[in-house]
Amino acid sequence: MRPNGTAISLAAGFVGQVDAREAADLLVDMIRQKKMAGRALLLAVPPSTGKTALVLGICQELGSKVPFCPMVGSEVYSSEVKKTEVLMENFRWAIGLRSKENKEVYEGEVTELSPEETESVTGGCGKSISHWRSKRVGRSDAFATEFDLEAEEYVPLPKGEVNKEKERVQDVTLHYLDAANARPQGGQDILSLMGQMMKPRKTEITEKLRQEINKVVNWYIDEGVVEPVPGVLFIDEVHMLDMKCFSYLIRALESSLSPIVILATNRGICNVWTRQSFVSVVDVMVVL
Repeated sequence: MRPNGTAISLAAGFVGQVDAREAADLLVDMIRQKKMAGRALLLAVPPSTGKTALVLGICQELGSKVPFCPMVGSEVYSSEVKKTEVLMENFRWAIGLRSKENKEVYEGEVTELSPEETESVTGGCGKSISHWRSKRVGRSDAFATEFDLEAEEYVPLPKGEVNKEKERVQDVTLHYLDAANARPQGGQDILSLMGQMMKPRKTEITEKLRQEINKVVNWYIDEGVVEPVPGVLFIDEVHMLDMKCFSYLIRALESSLSPIVILATNRGICNVWTRQSFVSVVDVMVVL
């Protein structure tokens, strides 16, 4: 895009579709200003005209800090999970929460790691190792002249005190909170440990649990502890959805925590199945 908001005819792998790219640039600005949450956008054009490429360009322009959840309309049909549950799961994948907090950290060059053994908290004759969270930033630039295949990045040594306070930014999604609270906490016996190692069957998260999480999240937002980050939910081949799915999307978009929904179809005049008749996808988007 040019500084005046007009699209370049050939740039960043895009050819043509000037009007659509200018509209997408306006959409990106509205998403960054958080003026697009709770709204839906329909891309109804013929096949092979760049719908998916345009949406992926929007995702790349927004950056990795904005949640982006792509899905296909046929994914809602499953023998294990209801259609509305699949929609809500992807819906909450596209809603992020950002928290900022000051934490005490130790920053410096690690020369040696020595584990410390303590008595096991579960009892028995076993030992447990004290652990703490560490993050590898890179290798010291003092070794930049040496050849090392494992070196990801050379960074300068931190200056000042080793023990210091730094602001830490953490991004999570609502689905991550749903899954963390819905996962049963097993015991320390052998059956519980074996059950945790086995691949669990996909289960539905109850609406009551989501309401409790929303209540806690809204309280944190009111207190200023976290900041909501509305993301983008991209549903391709939206003509595969039925009227029950569209009704559920309309109700979900009216909630206080909702992302931007982008729907794409190459059959804009295709009918959507209802219990008694058919309606057009475009007519449904008028309601959205």
